Amino acid sequence: MTNDKRLAAVKMIAEADGRLYDANFDPRITEAVSECKELCYDYNQLRPKQYAERTAQLRTIVGSMGEAATIVSPFWCDYGANIHLGENFYANHGLVILDGAPVTFGHDVYIAPNCVFSTAGHPFDTERRNEGLEYALPITVGDNVWIGMGVMVCPGVTIGSDVVIGAGSVVTRDIPSGVVAVGNPCRVLREITEADTARYERWERG
Repeated sequence: MTNDKRLAAVKMIAEADGRLYDANFDPRITEAVSECKELCYDYNQLRPKQYAERTAQLRTIVGSMGEAATIVSPFWCDYGANIHLGENFYANHGLVILDGAPVTFGHDVYIAPNCVFSTAGHPFDTERRNEGLEYALPITVGDNVWIGMGVMVCPGVTIGSDVVIGAGSVVTRDIPSGVVAVGNPCRVLREITEADTARYERWERG
């Protein structure tokens, strides 16, 4: 499959706009997913110090990315073309993005190991679910966000800027800017204040 065909499959899903589409048996979609998995596989085989090669391969996977964007292997996604990474994006091991709809990250976003961002959902009724139907809703993450290890972000969620999401959280609803949010389902714990600037003493080499 050429990249143009992969993009065409992604565009077809985008036009569904939250409506059900055939994710499991439509050959255009299954071929696009297979092609993306091949690209991810190649990315995951590159050695850690192959910096230039890793950056070049990542650009073949995602829709757009800043000059300084890093994803530590292993990394898996469904289509790739719906993923948009801002400047100074960093994701640790085990990132999974199911990007049937756009997944957009702002600048200075830090993601801890083993996090999942899933735009995909399935019908509750077994008949349509067993037909292979699913829907996709976009995920948006603002600037200056730290997402703790093992966080899962569900379809349709927007996370504001200047946010910390606690480890193990399941984010099922929008999170406003300037807060710490934790839990399952994830809820706002408190605002981030000036006191947080003095929370840790800085170590200086002697």
